[in-house]
Amino acid sequence: MFSEAGFLGTRALFFMDLVTLYFAILPILLGLSIRQAVIGKIALHYRSQMAILGLTIIMVIIFELGVRISGGFVEYVKISPISYDFLLLFLAVHIFIALMSVGGWIYLIITSYRTYKQLGRSGMDKHRRLGKWIFAAMTLTSIMGCSIYLFLFVV
Repeated sequence: MFSEAGFLGTRALFFMDLVTLYFAILPILLGLSIRQAVIGKIALHYRSQMAILGLTIIMVIIFELGVRISGGFVEYVKISPISYDFLLLFLAVHIFIALMSVGGWIYLIITSYRTYKQLGRSGMDKHRRLGKWIFAAMTLTSIMGCSIYLFLFVV
């Protein structure tokens, strides 16, 4: 998995294609999960959020292992015509937003579960507001991650 050629027709390895494809569809998965809450299927919304979060963490682990095994960011930058400084800054911003987004997502799941158990749907206004921010941040994270893939393996 960590040394095989990718399937998207770029210079990327298999693991990188797999992870990028997942993050490209992540906003759709999140949107489908959110739709479940909107139509009143709260249990399905909760279960799907937990499953998507778990799968996201697994994909990040696969990505991190693959990058480390294959030589790291510096090795990937060598094959890109884009400036190292730009890529490094873009990556730093991406990592910051990703960490804040996933941290916020975990916080949202934990606090919302507690609130829902105590107050039911009536106590979920804060959840809805924060959920919109987390969805936007995760979508931005996905876009930035896919952009890094393009910068490194397509351009």
